[in-house]
Amino acid sequence: IFTADGEFLEDGTPDQIFDNPQHPRLKEFLDKVLNV
Repeated sequence: IFTADGEFLEDGTPDQIFDNPQHPRLKEFLDKVLNV
């Protein structure tokens, strides 16, 4: 489950979340934290 500002944005298995994020906020977040 991914939330931002108290809003539910996306859910799925870890593989779905990390390998194929759908929401732009999740994509931006993962890009920042995984490419430090």
